Amino acid sequence: MPRRSYNPAMDWSWYLLLVPAAGVASWLAVGRVLAWLRRRAIMDRPNARSSHTVPVPRGGGIGLMLALLPALAILWIGRDPAAWGGYAVVVAAAILAAVSWLDDTRTLSAWPRLAAHILAAAIAVMSLPAGALVAQGLLPLWADRIAAGLAVVYFINIFNFMDGIDGISGVETLSIGIGTALTAWVFGPVGSEPLEGLILAAAALGWLAWNWHPARLFLGDVGSVPLGFLLGWMLVRLAADGAWVAALVLPAYYLTDATLTLARRTLRGEKPWQAHREHAYQRAHQRGLDHARVCVLILGCNAGLVGLALAGEAVHWAIGIAGAALLGLGFTIYLRSLRVSAARRAA
Repeated sequence: MPRRSYNPAMDWSWYLLLVPAAGVASWLAVGRVLAWLRRRAIMDRPNARSSHTVPVPRGGGIGLMLALLPALAILWIGRDPAAWGGYAVVVAAAILAAVSWLDDTRTLSAWPRLAAHILAAAIAVMSLPAGALVAQGLLPLWADRIAAGLAVVYFINIFNFMDGIDGISGVETLSIGIGTALTAWVFGPVGSEPLEGLILAAAALGWLAWNWHPARLFLGDVGSVPLGFLLGWMLVRLAADGAWVAALVLPAYYLTDATLTLARRTLRGEKPWQAHREHAYQRAHQRGLDHARVCVLILGCNAGLVGLALAGEAVHWAIGIAGAALLGLGFTIYLRSLRVSAARRAA
């Protein structure tokens, strides 16, 4: 795999400051948004499908996006001021945030949301380097681009569907951000930049300071949809840059849990886009494991996936793919079968 190619005109010591800046800005912005949401009484009220029991402000993703998108834009301007792809991705994420905010506050039908997802995915795949193949030559370029766009749309939706307990989206963003950063740093696929993943991870930590159990506010679609888009785009671009093993392995738990749950619901004739509490991590919570403990378990699984991604890139692709399949499926089954004793539940 070729080594990475950086813009020599960039002073990387300065751009490295974007990482802690994104974390601090996320923490500060989310705190201000929380106060605004409380004043406006914009709440996520418990219902039969909720994992919380009291009203919680919803829309904290506004603060996360206000910190994350400018940090990424500054990095991409420094990397290549003439490149339009990075700016277009930021604009696409902002469009998704705006449409999703309307859905949070007014409840849009599925079609406007899907149209926005498709538009953002189209922008994402058009921003890929000319001739770069996400599927590594298995498909012609036109089919490769369509498949990549569908993959981004799918990841947007599963990331949004999986945002069902305190801390889970922050933990997944932290894990994928660190995993992509390590892949880019160690193996250096051309075009990939470690700082992007680290900026996402830092912003996730700032968010988790407010969303760790018991959460003081929720992301809302305004946060989970553009965040899923950014992570999905980053994974697709990682594959296009040659690190396809890492792109498949890093989100393996989310892909496994969401896909199996979607398949089960579809086979029962249920509408796949309706809210529910049937994911494996939700089953674990329903059986007595609190939000924080579930998230710690997911973080441990994701740490294993990061190791498998690096091993798959360094040694052989089969190690990463087979290991991720076994770990993702095994962990999902473990969460579904978990039983928590009354004593441990009360601890």
